[in-house]
Amino acid sequence: MSFAVIIPARLESSRLPGKPLAIIHGKPMVYWTWQQARKSGAHRVLIATESQKVADICHEFGAEVCLTGDHHQSGTERIAEVIEKSVFSPEEIIVNLQGDEPMMPAELIHQVAQGLEENPNIPMATLCEPIDSVKDLFNPNVVKVSRDVNDCAITFSRAPMPWARDTFMDYQSALPDTLPESFSYYRHIGLYAYRAGFVQRYIEWPECQLEQVEKLEQLRVLWHGEKILVKQALMEAGVGVDTHADLEKVRELFAAKTH
Repeated sequence: MSFAVIIPARLESSRLPGKPLAIIHGKPMVYWTWQQARKSGAHRVLIATESQKVADICHEFGAEVCLTGDHHQSGTERIAEVIEKSVFSPEEIIVNLQGDEPMMPAELIHQVAQGLEENPNIPMATLCEPIDSVKDLFNPNVVKVSRDVNDCAITFSRAPMPWARDTFMDYQSALPDTLPESFSYYRHIGLYAYRAGFVQRYIEWPECQLEQVEKLEQLRVLWHGEKILVKQALMEAGVGVDTHADLEKVRELFAAKTH
């Protein structure tokens, strides 16, 4: 199987400015993400950034970098520019690994690419993992996914989904005590694989209303009638970095691994 990994690394993150260059265990965050991608079996790994500063630092540690515009609204749009500038055939499998995932296991990067390889009629694949706490289910930063019998996405949402009527009916000011025993909930892992030609189609579609209200770019794909394969991850995805608290947690985990 042949696939490439593109790592969008936007310097001006709204919640954590300078995020790709935040130091973790003596190296910038994007370095550790790049290392995980290199271990995945990808034949090519590129870092896509709008920042010359990020590009220069990535060149220093040996990464291939593509400078992009600063107007993109999502990682997928940034990847589309990389595909246009680089040499990728329409059938090439591209894995979108966000630059703020320094702990993403290489096995999962390979798994999402393999899922797409094994399903030639599906243009996009991603992963999920079980939700085992009520707190996570009701956390809007934890994106939920529902799947059909073929492991394809029905929808994604920041809300608790589906709503367990009998368990949550009395939910008012306090969280329910437990999750329903009759249904398994899953968290979406923001790791995508798609064919290069499909990415070009995706950016030609206008944003849909669901995408705008939920702020979830993958909903554009479902809105336009395409399928997204969602396989359960072979292992835990690790901690991604969205906030300063996440960054401190990852620093602690890296420090613990060295002792």
